[in-house]
Parts: sequence; structure tokens; C-alpha cells
Amino acid sequence: MERARLLRKKATQPERILWRHLRNRNFAGYKFRRQHPFKDYVLDFYCPTAKLAIELDGGGHNYHAGQIRDRTRSEFLARHGVIVLRFWNHQVRRELDSVLRAIWFALGERQQNKPSPSSSPFGKGRGEV
Repeated sequence: MERARLLRKKATQPERILWRHLRNRNFAGYKFRRQHPFKDYVLDFYCPTAKLAIELDGGGHNYHAGQIRDRTRSEFLARHGVIVLRFWNHQVRRELDSVLRAIWFALGERQQNKPSPSSSPFGKGRGEV
């Protein structure tokens, strides 16, 4: 728990950008948690209703060892019913609409058997495919 608190205080710029869109049920009423502890891991963002984790990756994840850790982590989470979406930090900075759209579609897939969110998190004329 202390580790999660420390990570929240030292959030990266892309984490702060994405959190502005996910916090306080801003994203179509879905509740997200930031730096959420899950077993031995701390998830960047987590939606408990959809069992969806969102991870933002910097350059360290581009190396072989980082890729192995990420794969191991994603497989562990999948065994617990959690799906992981991964985005590069630069995607959040430069392609935020695409990142938000991917999150929206993943939430929709996870909630197929449950009622749909009441409204799209996209403004009028946005979020169309």
C-alpha cells in the first residue's frame, strides 16, 4: 500500500494526462483507481467493474527483460480475470483520442453481458470509427 501511495505522488506526465480523463467517473461513469495494488503488483489504472487494467509504458519496457516481466504480469492478471491494455507514454501524449477510444472499446467488450454505459466519454462528433 505504501508503494502505491509513493507511485501516485511521483506520477509521470502521461499518467497525469490519462488520469484527468479517467478520474471521478469521468469516463462514461466507470470507476477507475490509480496505482491500485493487485496481489504482488501495482496497476497504473484499474477498473474493478470491468476487471480492466491500463498500463503506461516508458522506454524501459522496450528491452527484452522488460517485455518478459510485462508478459509474466499480464499472464498472471489474466489468470485472475483481468485484461491488460498497454500503451506507450508517447501514445498518451500524441494520440490521446486513440488511447481513449481503445479503452472505451475494451470496456464495451468486457461489459457485453451487462448494461452499456449511459453515455460516451467522447464529445459530440468524437469517438466515431
